[in-house]
Amino acid sequence: MEFFLGVDGGGTGCRVALADGQGRILARAEAGPANIASNPETALANIMTASKAALAQAVGAEADAAMGRVRAGLGLAGANASGAADWLADHLPFATSRIETDAVTAVKGALGADDGIVAAIGTGSVFAIQHAGNLRQIGGWGFWLGDEGSGAVLGRALLARSLRALDGVFPMTPLLQEILAEFATPERLVAFSLTAKPGDYATFAPRLWVSEDPAAGAIVVQAVAEVRATITALQPDPALPVTFIGGLGPAFAARLPDWPQRPARGNALDGALLLAMEGT
Repeated sequence: MEFFLGVDGGGTGCRVALADGQGRILARAEAGPANIASNPETALANIMTASKAALAQAVGAEADAAMGRVRAGLGLAGANASGAADWLADHLPFATSRIETDAVTAVKGALGADDGIVAAIGTGSVFAIQHAGNLRQIGGWGFWLGDEGSGAVLGRALLARSLRALDGVFPMTPLLQEILAEFATPERLVAFSLTAKPGDYATFAPRLWVSEDPAAGAIVVQAVAEVRATITALQPDPALPVTFIGGLGPAFAARLPDWPQRPARGNALDGALLLAMEGT
């Protein structure tokens, strides 16, 4: 019996789903982080832990022997780093292994076989189009070079605007005063920035969407314009429906009625299973 394994791995955890040839889910399992760029050995260990657990649920003591009958689709953070996917593929015991970024499997899960555009916006962001059997991704260049509209970029913009208001470049507003008060001194805000990760900046983003403060409005307007421009760059003629996913997806969906919208069919783990089963 042939098995199909979907793996969704990121910086916080790894999820797997095992299916039969008809796509029926036989087992699920989870393990720790699986970013193959930042820590490939740990990622490999966690992928195998979750995979073995799922196989053990399905076939019991025959789990190790069944590894050679598994066709795997893996959507992993770090898969776009040079050499990372090749290194992992050489260390996996499966019959076949298709490795893509977690962004690709998120798109496959959201759209299934349908044509459409996906805007995945959370702590980071990435955008993609699936059209006539082809998938093209743009953005996703990371916090320092991209991540338009993301929580991390929005949070950073809020902190930066607070300091610019302190300098007298922008008008001071209650929200900006609130941010400055939380850090007590501008030096402490700068110290925060020297060690802050994207997720740390993203914690400041939610207040932008509920605030009527003019500074919040200006930051959101700019973010919406950037996301609109990105989706426009992907749109063919005639336009395709857009699926917004991620923690901030609904917030942008409400502000971008420019195109028809369609809810996601599934998630990144569903997309990883589709990747494993393609061509069967």
